[in-house]
Amino acid sequence: MKTLSLVIAFAGICHLTACKNEKKTLSATETPAVSQVSEKSKISDYKIEFGKVSPKSIFRNDSLSIWGGSMVKGEDGLYHMFYSQWPKNIGWEWVNYSVIAHAVSESPFGPFKHKDVTLPDRGAEFWDGSTTHNPTVHKFNGKYYLYYMGNTGDKKIVSTPGKPKINWVHRNNQRIGVAVADSPNGPWKRFDKPVLDISPNDDALDALMTSNPSVCQMPDGKILMVYKAVGKKDPLPGGGPVVHMVAIADSPTGPFKKYPDPVFTFEGERFPAEDPYIWYQDGKFRAIVKRIKNDGKTREFSLVHYDSEDGIQWEKAKYFEISKRIVEWENGRTQQFEHLERPQVYMENGEPIALLCAADTLDAKGIRESFNIQIPLKIEKIAN
Repeated sequence: MKTLSLVIAFAGICHLTACKNEKKTLSATETPAVSQVSEKSKISDYKIEFGKVSPKSIFRNDSLSIWGGSMVKGEDGLYHMFYSQWPKNIGWEWVNYSVIAHAVSESPFGPFKHKDVTLPDRGAEFWDGSTTHNPTVHKFNGKYYLYYMGNTGDKKIVSTPGKPKINWVHRNNQRIGVAVADSPNGPWKRFDKPVLDISPNDDALDALMTSNPSVCQMPDGKILMVYKAVGKKDPLPGGGPVVHMVAIADSPTGPFKKYPDPVFTFEGERFPAEDPYIWYQDGKFRAIVKRIKNDGKTREFSLVHYDSEDGIQWEKAKYFEISKRIVEWENGRTQQFEHLERPQVYMENGEPIALLCAADTLDAKGIRESFNIQIPLKIEKIAN
């Protein structure tokens, strides 16, 4: 009897130990850097291409410049796009007159109809009171988060149509914010401070401005942000270099911990990239990025592809080139735009199905016509 009791006790201890070890294993699978990312069988190389674009997949306005566009599906079954707009007749004054607006559609490929202005001008006394621009919208844990660039300044118009200039006061006051809502229809709660401000030390790579956030939720629930940063090393007012940095937070509203090393860099180039969109899929973080290739005094724009195992260190993907600003319409005609940027991926049922981009053309007088375009995505997954 005594022997039987000892056997039962020993078996119980073994069972408890096994449970402990099982819990440790389950915990480890929740961290992307340790186990999910290291499961090579789940990691594929992505070859990203464009599908043919419908004529319905253009969102434009005769009196407004439209730029960017990020989309989320609401509980109402509609597709909600958030985008930047400003009066066309004042010229290319996005940096001081843009507001973030809201349009809806029954399809991710349009047509979209304007609904309201989501983040309007709210006064120069606010850090984002004069301008809201370059939105990216996400749903995390049942709530909607609208990340954006905001700034304040003197509202002075320095451009005329066809002759773009920049108001440096507004440009250098750019900071990153987030608004929160229970529905994409709002109301949206804005905050009195940026969610990601500049660093206080003058030698920091983001000492002058922060803007153009791209965010995704990591497998462990944390929020990864890649953002555009400008420092003060190069002469003002432009400053520079212009780089991209990484920050991570436990909550969608921060605080964010910044990491020191820039990403998407090319040796010898002070402004090599812009407008990343990041997401996590099949064991890797993925990014579609606007590449700015400098050849003497000319700049060549294209969309390219990066990936990362931890979201902090990024490498050129195996299939790097995506598009040199070229789309094919459903009728077979191809078109190369002046710009095709602010790429924003829309995912449905866990798969990327659409890429929303800012596109534009120039008329005979050099006046820019800008609009949003929704491009079907074709992604071939190639196992390692």
